[in-house]
Amino acid sequence: MAPKNPLCLPSLLLPLLTLLLPQADSGSFVVDRDHDRFLLDGAPFRYVSGSLHYFRVPRVLWADRLFKMRMSGLNAIQFYVPWNYHEPEPGVYNFNGSRDLFAFLREATLANLLVILRPGPYICAEWDMGGLPAWLLRNPKIHLRTSDPDFLAAVDSWFKVLLPKIYPWLYHNGGNIISIQVENEYGSYRACDMNYMRHLAGLFRALLGDKILLFTTDGPEGLKCGSLQGLYTTVDFGPGLLSKADNMTKTFALLRKYEPHGPLVNSEYYTGWLDYWGQNHSTRSIPAVTKGLENMLKLGASVNMYMFHGGTNFGYWNGADEKGRFLPITTSYDYDAPISESGDPTPKLFAIRNVISKVPYHFIKIWAQFQEIPLGPLPPPSPKMMLGPLTLQLDGDLLAFLDLLCPQGPIRSILPMTFEAVKQDHGFMLYRTYLIHTVSKPTQFWVPNNGVHDRAYVMVDGVFQGVLERNMKRNLFLTGKMGAKLDVLLENMGRLSFGSNSSDFKGLLEPPILGQTILTQWLMFPLKIDNLVKRWFPIQLLKSSHPQTPSGPTFYSTVFPIFGSSRDTFLFLPGWTKGQVWINGFNLGRYWTKRGPQQTLYVPRPLLFPRGALNKITLLELENVPSHPQIQFLDRPILNNTLHKTYIYSLSADVQSTSEPMELSGH
Repeated sequence: MAPKNPLCLPSLLLPLLTLLLPQADSGSFVVDRDHDRFLLDGAPFRYVSGSLHYFRVPRVLWADRLFKMRMSGLNAIQFYVPWNYHEPEPGVYNFNGSRDLFAFLREATLANLLVILRPGPYICAEWDMGGLPAWLLRNPKIHLRTSDPDFLAAVDSWFKVLLPKIYPWLYHNGGNIISIQVENEYGSYRACDMNYMRHLAGLFRALLGDKILLFTTDGPEGLKCGSLQGLYTTVDFGPGLLSKADNMTKTFALLRKYEPHGPLVNSEYYTGWLDYWGQNHSTRSIPAVTKGLENMLKLGASVNMYMFHGGTNFGYWNGADEKGRFLPITTSYDYDAPISESGDPTPKLFAIRNVISKVPYHFIKIWAQFQEIPLGPLPPPSPKMMLGPLTLQLDGDLLAFLDLLCPQGPIRSILPMTFEAVKQDHGFMLYRTYLIHTVSKPTQFWVPNNGVHDRAYVMVDGVFQGVLERNMKRNLFLTGKMGAKLDVLLENMGRLSFGSNSSDFKGLLEPPILGQTILTQWLMFPLKIDNLVKRWFPIQLLKSSHPQTPSGPTFYSTVFPIFGSSRDTFLFLPGWTKGQVWINGFNLGRYWTKRGPQQTLYVPRPLLFPRGALNKITLLELENVPSHPQIQFLDRPILNNTLHKTYIYSLSADVQSTSEPMELSGH
């Protein structure tokens, strides 16, 4: 249920009025263009907000993260709604458990935080396919984020479910949502289809009414195609490099060309940046972040810090970029944010809190009070746990479990089909065919037109041969007798999530070629690995079937007790190569120890059973197992250790990670 009573004003400008009038009429949040400001219930107001994503934080930890944000001096939060998280199949909706965004809104109410909502339909957020459902691609001719009737029909259907549920939570209805974004950084998309934007604006108005403030957000280069008359225009940009002139004045001057009057708003002020596999961990310095924030607050601008708490890309939810190469995003979404991935205050948080408390804001040329910081200290970092090393036992190679991983049996096709064509949205699919003649000499195995999306693990008669990877030139040579079984395990590493990307289909997009022979007659096994881990393991196979030195896709597992209380911890996999991890059936995410930079996976305390109960950890190692198959749990993360430099992508200077990374908007 949405709140029936109005919220206490987080600006604390009118606390007495709020206490005296708990049953007051509906509130208002409007733009005062005459004085370049917002008005909240008629009083001058500006928000100092932070982004966090409920879908990257376990539900039981929502209240903790929100409380820390409020205690940091924020009066609002900003978050996305990922469409694909809530409509996994057309017409099938899930708002339960960790997907209960209305429970999240209630937690924000209890934390005395207003809400700036970004429901998409596209969100980017470094999330798989930018939040768009993969099932849209079952129509291979669909044009995403345009006025294509097929796309609009799906969008309309979704928003006719979501937006009526949001309506009671609007601020003027007694809820905490003060503004809603239409689309997301549309100016960075290649289409520039203003009919599409007008359609969305009309849909939002029809379902939400005229009182709610609707806005757009774009980087400076995207304002032309991203803004729309009738929607309030905001901009996003990060701190300028300390060695260069500050970019704030120039960017806000550009914003004024599109929004001549009203408050200045930076909807995404970057406190850090995302990480790609194979690059260094991104950071932004405290002085750069605080200086830019201070300058904006002195102007009276409203600011949302992206991210204030990043969280984790659990499971298969990470997105990817394509900037010269395919760049999958790491499991950690720590983002070098003020609140760390494990929910701890950082020195950056205290520096930001100090700026918020000391920079006054002004309205109508009159300097007013400082932003009030709630009384009391921030909670200290949560206690962390060390455990291990633990030795994992071999369960068996993936092929041995094929009947359980794909109980419905394979799909047959002359040419290989994509994940989308067989309704496999995430994870893995096995492609199998048989050699029609003997290949006695090593012969090149390849897929034309960059047709591996995204990573292929190749086996002949169950023996691992090597890897093919999207955008990477690798020579793989095979031999085999006529009738030999050729298996290609395809991994979906995350769909493109930002910018002018086309539809990102997964799997074998072209038929593989062995020498000069196009391989046909394929069996495709969509694998339900999560179901196997949750329901079937442990499964005892004959020990004699286990290879002495296993390689290729192989399952390992062990059980372990925790004596006493469980605590947050970080899983370290020294010597392991690449794979997926489950703890007590929960998909913790991907590891890629060999490539980095992320070397540990965050394990939230609620995932672990305390007081001697047995915890189960399962690994699917995709390539090579260390000679001692051990893991450890550490009391601190390792996020910046990129190994094997030959795998680092060669990128242009504008997207390389450095101590002060790219000055790009767009996330």
